[in-house]
Amino acid sequence: MRARRINAVVAALALAALPDPALAQRGEPPITELTAQSGGAVDPERAALRLDAVALDLRVEPERKHLSGVAELRLTTRIAQTRLLIDLDRNFTVSFIEIDGRRLASSAWRNPDGRLIIALPRPAPAGARIVLRLGYAGRPHEAVNAPWDDGIVWSSWQGNPWVATTAQGYGCDLFWPCLDFPAGEVGEMRLSITVPEGLSAIANGVLQSRSPAPGGGTRWTWLARDINPYLVALNIGPYREIRGSYASRFGNTVPLHFWHLMGKERQAAGLFAEFAPTLDFFETLIGPFPFAQEKLGVVETPHLGMEHQTVNAYGNDYRKDATGFDWLFHHELAHEWFGNQMTAADWDDFWLHEGYGQYMQPLYGQWREGEARYAAMMAEQRRNILNRRPLVSGRPRTSDEVYQIEKGGPGQDIYYKGAWVLHTLRYLIGDAAFFDATRRLVYGRPDPRPGNFAPRFVSTPEFEAVMSAAAGRDLSWFYDVYLREADLPELVETRAGNQLTLEWKTPRNAPFPLPVDVQVDGVVQRVAMDGGRATITVPAGAHVVIDPMARVLRRSVAIEAMQRR
Repeated sequence: MRARRINAVVAALALAALPDPALAQRGEPPITELTAQSGGAVDPERAALRLDAVALDLRVEPERKHLSGVAELRLTTRIAQTRLLIDLDRNFTVSFIEIDGRRLASSAWRNPDGRLIIALPRPAPAGARIVLRLGYAGRPHEAVNAPWDDGIVWSSWQGNPWVATTAQGYGCDLFWPCLDFPAGEVGEMRLSITVPEGLSAIANGVLQSRSPAPGGGTRWTWLARDINPYLVALNIGPYREIRGSYASRFGNTVPLHFWHLMGKERQAAGLFAEFAPTLDFFETLIGPFPFAQEKLGVVETPHLGMEHQTVNAYGNDYRKDATGFDWLFHHELAHEWFGNQMTAADWDDFWLHEGYGQYMQPLYGQWREGEARYAAMMAEQRRNILNRRPLVSGRPRTSDEVYQIEKGGPGQDIYYKGAWVLHTLRYLIGDAAFFDATRRLVYGRPDPRPGNFAPRFVSTPEFEAVMSAAAGRDLSWFYDVYLREADLPELVETRAGNQLTLEWKTPRNAPFPLPVDVQVDGVVQRVAMDGGRATITVPAGAHVVIDPMARVLRRSVAIEAMQRR
């Protein structure tokens, strides 16, 4: 979900851990392999846990780069448990642990690798509810190149502390005890943050209170519901707030909030003016804003951006390009539908977040300006497709394994190739079927209205099934080539006299009956490619253009040559 500028440096995609010597210079212990992972194969004990509710009471001290807090986790287990496995970075020292109000001896827990192993005072049967309460403190892992690596960013603005968290790649355990995999979603998250006087502490959900804190500072308390653990975020700084509301086309009202740095009032007002029109686009094309009962929130951060549910991080410095809108704001807002409402069941399905998130910008360009803008934006994205690895592996993967080509992942292709797969699929099955299926994937139903849907998990197999059902035919041949193969299909053209033959060449000669538009002397016809091959008659001297509107994702020798330069 890390937002990408279309011509961003490819190397920034790597989520490389900071070398140990650099960590030592900052006073940090080496980050463990376990802490640096999010998701992947989940052992049965952890998979059986459900985080019904979490209450975090944190104190952040920017001058010391220190965080301390008390966490209360209310869990339900589907299987019998004799211990709890809870993710928490070793940077923190745990001072106490209570289970159901009973204080444990310090010998009852250990944390060798970044996962707390807590022996329960008595076995918990299947269906049991467990209340875990613990105190912890330490210096959180510091992000070096957020959001491409994770942790806390300690920065400043006009002499004031400016702090933000990111946790998509390494996971929520960087600053709170959690279940660090996509299905570790929290039913209810109450987040209290005490910060130095004069600073704001902005987080997910709805502000419950703001009051003086015991021991000094100001305590901000927020309440969010149905939130994925990596989306929980802390944002601290000398903020000023712009607020408003959007009258939804679905009859409800969406609160709008933008927390920006002091001194940037003019720029912030310009970006805030984009909130309502962009929201109207998404509600028109996809459906209701999923978190209207909380807010559409954006907060200015000392890193580029991240889709933190209801409080998206924004760090694009108010730059617009030729499209006339702020791509970063738009991309992160897209994730409220594709990532936060519809969440990947496993990181192997990550392309659903980023492919859809990336595709929404050209669609917005089309909505605002028409086909020319859409085509230009899709062409710019096409240049960045690398085709080194398949988009989907079919096995559980960590976020890191998806982002790093060196670890067998698709890397940036989850953005650009993902968007182009959706673009071509839309061409194949038509707008009505494509957007109906997309709506069902996001909301779990064809008729979303405020109050009749909840956040849901979606897998690539479900995507395939829903799209095929909307199309009214089996599209497994399409998914097999575009999602499970690295190489793109190649369209081979042969012209002899007045005969034009088109033939698809695919990895392992997989069947691929994708039709193609052919323009002959300005007249466009769609050519069926049953069996992956077709021959049509064209006048010997006719001017022929294959796929004149660039609807089909296929091999391009020209792009490959450009990428080698």
